[in-house]
Amino acid sequence: MRLVQFVLPGVGRRVGVIQGTDVVDLTAAESSCHSVYDLVQQAFAGKKKLVDLVQSLQDRATATRLSYAALLAAVPNGSQPYLLPPIDHPEPARLLISGTGLSHLGSVQSRDQMHGGTQSAEPQTDSARMFALGLKGGRPAPNERGISPEWFYKGNGHNLRGQRATLEIPAFALDGGEEPEIVGCYINDPQGHPRRVGFALGNEWSDHATETINYLYLAPSKLRYCSLGPSLQVTHDFQDIELHCTVSRGGQTLYDSGELRSGEKNMCHSLKNMEDHHFKYSQHRQPGDMHLHFFGTSKLSFGSRDWKYQPGDEIQISAPGFCEPLVNTVSAGPPEEGRPIVVESA
Repeated sequence: MRLVQFVLPGVGRRVGVIQGTDVVDLTAAESSCHSVYDLVQQAFAGKKKLVDLVQSLQDRATATRLSYAALLAAVPNGSQPYLLPPIDHPEPARLLISGTGLSHLGSVQSRDQMHGGTQSAEPQTDSARMFALGLKGGRPAPNERGISPEWFYKGNGHNLRGQRATLEIPAFALDGGEEPEIVGCYINDPQGHPRRVGFALGNEWSDHATETINYLYLAPSKLRYCSLGPSLQVTHDFQDIELHCTVSRGGQTLYDSGELRSGEKNMCHSLKNMEDHHFKYSQHRQPGDMHLHFFGTSKLSFGSRDWKYQPGDEIQISAPGFCEPLVNTVSAGPPEEGRPIVVESA
């Protein structure tokens, strides 16, 4: 089951479920539900499973349909119906975006090289040592806590973008950097227990050139927009997912990742372990809060390219059998952000 959020210009936000080549408008069946967040809250209140609630609404709204292909192609804020991120929070500050790195088998090579590693037999950098810890203790036995993975803060809901939206390169940044990943999407129930709503395709947009200066710059290099979509997978598992990423400029391909693999079969940390170490913190279990957690990638373009991102570049991340391609273009951020921010007294 795949859910989408979209806007009908002049009408407002809607939530829908994909059925074949169409999107069934669930808001037409339940006018109080304009988002996945609304659906989940209604499921909590009725003590129902989300899939059961969606199925009941779908049965009542089968006559209200839109072309999914048209939604995928539409540019945000235009005159035609367009897609939003497939999940978001009505209060963006209550959506925490975070991520885990060094989680995929093979991912350590590009990170270790960025941080000055030599790929010798013994781990030389903190990144290589962190990866080795994951290999040793990232898949704990039932009822045991494993080794903690790397964790970073990405921002809040104001940093979230959807299908066909632009990903900015801030004026203070040294570059942009694509990161094709799978994202876990969570909402805490009224008792503060985290519930996994589903998974989505994501581009964890970063600045690897800044990170290369010193690995302690990883934290600020992550404070960028990111994209999610185009749909939310509610019933798909997280075992083995094929990804593919391309970057094009003026119709010419600049980068082709080839096949990438995500999912637990391709990682040194189990899903259970990553979720445990994120939600073990009580501040991450506040009722009604939403969490989007990027699970990492195995390959970046940064270490193999001799070009930098420019406005107008198009990034496409596909995941056959999981969802449709996520497409975003690069834009330049406000030029004033390249100048010092002067803070005045209140």
